[in-house]
Parts: sequence; structure tokens; C-alpha cells
Amino acid sequence: QRQMCIRDRMQIGQKTRREQLMIAEQKAVELFDETINRGYVEPGISEKDLSVKIHDLAFEMFETKQHWHKRIVRAGKNTLQPYSRKPPNRIIEDDDILFFDFGPVFEQWEADLGRTYVIGNDPQKLRLKKDVEECWQLGKAYYDSHPEITGAELYQYVCKLAEDRSWQFGNEHSGHLIGKFPHEKIHNEKKLNYIHPDNHLPMKANDEKDQLRDWILEIHFIDYSLGSVIKLQSSFYLVLFYVVFFPGLISFLFWIKGVKLIGANR
Repeated sequence: QRQMCIRDRMQIGQKTRREQLMIAEQKAVELFDETINRGYVEPGISEKDLSVKIHDLAFEMFETKQHWHKRIVRAGKNTLQPYSRKPPNRIIEDDDILFFDFGPVFEQWEADLGRTYVIGNDPQKLRLKKDVEECWQLGKAYYDSHPEITGAELYQYVCKLAEDRSWQFGNEHSGHLIGKFPHEKIHNEKKLNYIHPDNHLPMKANDEKDQLRDWILEIHFIDYSLGSVIKLQSSFYLVLFYVVFFPGLISFLFWIKGVKLIGANR
């Protein structure tokens, strides 16, 4: 009987955690949607100034200034730069593709949202964006249908998706853990906390506290001939957002939570 009570409390705690992460993700979606509604994404503004506008808007809408990772707005050739780089500030131009990658914290719960915006109608860039969105759906279905899937298996799958559509996969991993601020640490940067080719543990296994883990899945498709990157992000329970960064690299982020995923926000 005592064990049943403990299990019940654990289930309630996991449900609350799941709900809070989904609420945080939805607020991030609303933040980016309002950014578009206000016409902030337009030629002539710099990446830095646009990032500041989004940061200020988050405080206006949700009274938050915390972000668990650095805010990223990149356009044109800067979208080819990996997360760790700091390319020169660039002015957004006509026919650009740009992406946002923000990690706002809402009432101590982390979101991790990325979106891509295309200014113009370049058919190759639009195809790249379309492929990423479709491959997100394929990745979700693959995760759902493989109860014992490991980080290495999911990584290999998304790399194959890129190859099948004549793109390259553009990162050494395709996602990481996420949780309650301050970031339940991507514990010492161990590969086991990433969707990484060296992570052979089941993603749906509980953590050391016997709780379900939450993941961000990132899918990067690259075409250097485009000179830019597309990045998509969406949450894994699986829920809520996806992004496209362009020119050249597309990444899709989504949460994988527990035993199943639920749909993206678009």
C-alpha cells in the first residue's frame, strides 16, 4: 500500500511536470507569433536589434527576462554558423532566410523554441523548409513506433532522412534533455544526455529519480550551396513548436516526453 501511494505521487508529479513544460512551450509559441504580428521581422533590422525586441516583448507579455541559453537571431550566411559561434551582427535583407532560437524561462520552467522565417520565394529554400516539416512528422512517427529507441538510433534515422532528400545532416547530435530551470543540467555535457551517435541508452527510460525524461529533438538539414541554414524546433512530449532556419540548414526541435509524442504546433 505504501508503494502504491509513492507511485501515485510520482505519477501526479510527472503529470504536473509535463503540463508545466507544455505551458512554457505554448508561451514561447505565442511570443514568436506576436513577433510576426507586430511586423518585427522585416528587411533593414539587424539580428541584434531584433533579438532585443523579442526579449523586451517577452517581458511585456509574460514578465520574464530569463533565458536558459543565449538568444539567437541569425540571417543569411550567419545561419550556417553552429550554436557555439558568434558571427558578426548582420542586417536582414530582402530574400533572406532567418531563424530564431530562444530558451525563455516561464515561472521556472524552460521552453526551447526555434522558428525559421523566409523573406521571399526562393524555391530551393522553400523546398528545404517543406522537407524539414515533413521529416519532423516522420521522426515523430518513428519515435512513437519504437518503444526502446536509443539516442543513437534516432540520430541515425534523422541523418538518413536528410540523405534520402539530398541534404546533409549538420550537427554531431540531434537534441538534448530539457527540464526545470536551471536546466537540470545537461549533466556535465555527457553524451548520454544528448541524442548522440554514442548514446545507446533507451530514450524513454526513467532517470535516476525514476521520472520520465524530457528531450529536445533537433534536426539539421544542410545545403551549403544555398549559403544558409534552416532550423526547425519543436517540443518533444512531443509538442509544440517547430522552426526553420535557413539558408542551408534545417533543424527541427521537438520534445519527446515519456512513452509517446503529441503533435507540433503547426
